[in-house]
Amino acid sequence: MQFTSTQKRATAWGLIAVFSAFALWLLAPVLTPFVVAAILAYALTPLVDWLDRLGRGRLPRMVAVVVIELVFILVVLGVMLLIVPILAKELPLMREQVPVLLDGLNASLKPFLAQFGLNFSLDVASLKAFVMKYLSANLEDAFGSVMTSLKLGGSVAFAILGNAILIPVALFYLLMDWNRFVAQVLEFVPPRLRTAYDSFSGEADAVLGQYLRGQLLVMLALSLFYSAGLALFGLDLALPIGIFTGLAIFVPYVGFGLGLILATLAGFLEFAVTAGPAKALIMVAVVYGLGQLIESLFLTPRLVGERIGLHPLAVIFALLAFGQLFGFVGVLIALPASAVLLVAMRRARARYLCSKLYQG
Repeated sequence: MQFTSTQKRATAWGLIAVFSAFALWLLAPVLTPFVVAAILAYALTPLVDWLDRLGRGRLPRMVAVVVIELVFILVVLGVMLLIVPILAKELPLMREQVPVLLDGLNASLKPFLAQFGLNFSLDVASLKAFVMKYLSANLEDAFGSVMTSLKLGGSVAFAILGNAILIPVALFYLLMDWNRFVAQVLEFVPPRLRTAYDSFSGEADAVLGQYLRGQLLVMLALSLFYSAGLALFGLDLALPIGIFTGLAIFVPYVGFGLGLILATLAGFLEFAVTAGPAKALIMVAVVYGLGQLIESLFLTPRLVGERIGLHPLAVIFALLAFGQLFGFVGVLIALPASAVLLVAMRRARARYLCSKLYQG
């Protein structure tokens, strides 16, 4: 059986795709900072180009790159520092309320379990001593505990620190030479395929731009929703927790989980004496339950999925599939990569239908 030239090319490209996917899977931990930096460079390059044009060549491009990257880093640090007022308020409350919560838990569980013939009693004194030992520790003790933890999980701490340093460095060089990198990639495209490549890349670029704008709208809407919802229940830290949850949604599941934990902890501590833990549970169930439904069923499918042409089920499948294959990086690139694949599938389908119509 002999293969045609078209079949040979298709087989070769298929093998290249399989080999590339396997290599990416093996090198996923090493590629993480570079993939993140490339995604950020793609998103920030238009801003650098705009600032560069604004300077009209009087300032070197490096100035525009440094300004944009510094602004981005400050925004990221600002989001992370939203946790500072939360901790500053919650730690003193924990010192005050944890003993009260333990007493209340013991008083509630003991008669409830007694109905089933279970003699249960918490060693409240020991638990109080254990918890207060860590909550009342001074800064030196806390720093020592952190350093001990870093030694125990040295590889993880080293990876986090390395990525925190490497991502900004890689981002700087990518922003400086992004246009040159794109031009070098174009050199590998055969001249006869240049028109098709330009058309495909233009459509993919438009789809990715719509994805980024849609994701920003989702983050803004959820920040407003969570802040307003928590404020309606009277939570003092509604604004920082709500904004943090909304912005952290950019990382699916992780952002929602962190916001849920912070809101639950803040609610328990703040409402422990006045309204009881039940109010905190109701607050979290209502606000975060509705927030998850609104995001999953309306915001992400409508503002992100529809903008890039993905069905809601395809959005969920893409997140799970890429997360399973590439871990945390896969979750980050799931929807952008799916958008590009969707463009390729649309074009392949159009070519197939045209060829079928032509043959008919």
